[in-house]
Amino acid sequence: MYTFIVNPAAGNGHALKTERLLAEQLHKMNVAHEFLHTEHPEHATELARLAAAKDGCQGVIAVGGDGTAYEVACGLMNSGVPFGIIPAGTGNDFIKTVDIPKKPLDALQAILDKQARPVDVGRLNGRMFLNVCGTGFDVQTLEYTQAAKKYVRGIFPYLIGLVRAIFSYKPVHVQFTADGETQERDVLLCSIANGRFIGGGIPVCPDARPDDGMLDMVIVETKPRWKIPFYLPGLLMGKIDQFKITTHKRCRSMTIASKDMHLNVDGEILYLDQAEFEVMPGKLLLFW
Repeated sequence: MYTFIVNPAAGNGHALKTERLLAEQLHKMNVAHEFLHTEHPEHATELARLAAAKDGCQGVIAVGGDGTAYEVACGLMNSGVPFGIIPAGTGNDFIKTVDIPKKPLDALQAILDKQARPVDVGRLNGRMFLNVCGTGFDVQTLEYTQAAKKYVRGIFPYLIGLVRAIFSYKPVHVQFTADGETQERDVLLCSIANGRFIGGGIPVCPDARPDDGMLDMVIVETKPRWKIPFYLPGLLMGKIDQFKITTHKRCRSMTIASKDMHLNVDGEILYLDQAEFEVMPGKLLLFW
């Protein structure tokens, strides 16, 4: 039995259309399944945990965007039950790192054909994250992106957010510690990555791998507001590591601190002064 957890609000209703496609195909293939709908934040975690505890559970599948995938993954940690993702949200960033097909029926077929393999997850102040955390220009962009998601999908909300953020950008002063070394500076961007992409497909950490037992820290030093647009093409093309103002570190744990920090955690914004990160290697089984 496969359990599909659907976020009805994901993708402005796209998840519900995806559910109908999946149901039709599963009936044709005579695959035992059930569909469950989320009703409130963190409900997907609760549903996933209950589904994983049932006898004969072959996998729990998130149908939605990165937020839905994150919540389902939280419910499956240490369960030994495989996790799958059917993309039906706005950004769908984590699937790009693990090469899950964008088309729902292709993603379904991959789940049915493949054996689940371990992937790493990150831990931030005791809670998990699946994809990317960050502070700085990324968060300012995300705050504008949320409004644009009501009207457009894919990378376009993020591009709108980028343009709006340029005009209101303020640098963030952070102290960060990695591999026992502490530094302090003003940054344009500070990202901690298990996956590679943010914002519907922007490769903020092109070299990150979710199965290497490490987290990647990408720090881009601040520049005057008028210079930011000159770096955007390189960012969009995955050349962020080639910037002279970029520092890339790979380590198992790290800490960043900044007063009243706005931190993007897999698309959710948290407010805190210090963030302690560590990797938890192979803690999740994923169809990929």
